[in-house]
Amino acid sequence: MLVSARSFDEYRAMFALTEHDLRLGILDCPGGAAGFVAEAGRRGTDAVAVDPAYADDREDLGALVLREIRHKHAALVRDASEYVWTRLGGPERLTRLRSRAARAFAADIAARPDRYVAGSLPRLPFPDRSFDLVLGSHLLFSYGARLDEDFHLASLLDLARVSRWQVRLFPVLLHTSNVRYGPLDRVRSALAEHGVPSRLERVGYEFQPGGDEMLVLSTAGYRPPAAAAPPVRDPAAGALDPVRWRHREAPDGRAGPAQAPDPVGDPGPGPGHRGATGRSGA
Repeated sequence: MLVSARSFDEYRAMFALTEHDLRLGILDCPGGAAGFVAEAGRRGTDAVAVDPAYADDREDLGALVLREIRHKHAALVRDASEYVWTRLGGPERLTRLRSRAARAFAADIAARPDRYVAGSLPRLPFPDRSFDLVLGSHLLFSYGARLDEDFHLASLLDLARVSRWQVRLFPVLLHTSNVRYGPLDRVRSALAEHGVPSRLERVGYEFQPGGDEMLVLSTAGYRPPAAAAPPVRDPAAGALDPVRWRHREAPDGRAGPAQAPDPVGDPGPGPGHRGATGRSGA
């Protein structure tokens, strides 16, 4: 599994967040090293992040992700034609945006540690209906080739359990390709049988070609079973992989020939361009 640092503006676009939404109680799951909770808190939003990465090395997580961002910059430059840059502007601007988000995360987790809770799907450490809105990006569906269908259904039902109003998930594509998660319709039917209707909505964010849809679960009418517990499952089936730090795997610790931009600078507006289909997962 990879830990990323998406920005507050990316979250607003990925999840079509309105000013009304930002007045709600929000959970980010998994939060990774995203800058969403930090910037949302600065704006007065009651937001919390949960991630298994917060259990260990939480003090170093921001620095590790900054190194990872700089390491990945060369691959972004090399594979730039495989992504959609309409919103993000280009590899240099994206590296700066993500670096800024990682720095905001690192400062916020140190200043407000209670906003960053160690926990993981398919059973989160929160009481039922703890949040109005739950956001989930780049885990469910994205890792559909590794996490099995039972894990997806159990996780989605647990996200519904802790939500009073909605769960929004982005994207619905596999991170290793630009292909929609295969069992999506079957999982949605199972959710409906449990009393959780869903719909697909197009959003104003696309990085993977074709990846501009989020799945919205309506949870106001969902009542989970009393004292529900995650099903007993084969630990090898759909188990979450440990965090992978690609910068530590490089033999010389370098990203490659492309020089990563100074992460402190202003990312700038950058009009960008649209690329062809190919790999995803930056």
